[in-house]
Amino acid sequence: MKPARSQKKIESPHSWSQLKNGQWVCESIQTRLDEWCPKLFGYHMLKLGGLSCELSSGNCTIQHQVHLDIHNPLHTVIADAYDLPFLEKSIDVAIIAHQLDYCNDPHRILREVDRVLIDDGYVIITGFNPISLTGLASTMPWRKHNLPWSGRMFTSSRIKDWLSVLNYQVLECDQYALFPMQKYRPLWAWLENAMGGWASPLGSLYFIVARKRTYPLKPIKPHWRLKRRFSPVGFNYRVKSEDQ
Repeated sequence: MKPARSQKKIESPHSWSQLKNGQWVCESIQTRLDEWCPKLFGYHMLKLGGLSCELSSGNCTIQHQVHLDIHNPLHTVIADAYDLPFLEKSIDVAIIAHQLDYCNDPHRILREVDRVLIDDGYVIITGFNPISLTGLASTMPWRKHNLPWSGRMFTSSRIKDWLSVLNYQVLECDQYALFPMQKYRPLWAWLENAMGGWASPLGSLYFIVARKRTYPLKPIKPHWRLKRRFSPVGFNYRVKSEDQ
């Protein structure tokens, strides 16, 4: 297993147009995001990275939505993802679309998002699955230096492990796009549905929704001990008879 932190210089995309089939990937994420937006409540939403900025969340009840990136023209705040300019526990929902795939230290980004997220806040994470056709293509010499294959892909199970360390409860983990080809898309979608759920771990994309918890997910059961019954200390004694 490759370490999460890397010293390698990684090109980070700031628009879906930079990725092959990026528009289709964006639409697939948008479909799932539209289902979750009405369930999200609060005052402030953070969209981290240029890819997150281009996702629509107009049907969400959260009115104040911050778009944070350096290069994407849709940004409303220009800042580094490793050093968010927000107070602790000030964000209700954070969207991280493929941001962990193109960063040198995903742990640091998650810790920084955890710092600004309120208790019981939501985080939505998307990314590429290395155990898929997209991950297999990233090993080819003529592709591994080009987007999107140049990213550092992590499995959804690994992302969930990182979230569990930060005490997050995963509410949904959807893995899909077993055949990540935009041409003849209806045919590939039909074939993927016909194969059933057993093939979902090989999907090229994942969509994770998790909620920050402030109490242990597995409560520790108390070790009950029965109270000792009170009883006087017994002793033997003899009564001296009168005829002695």
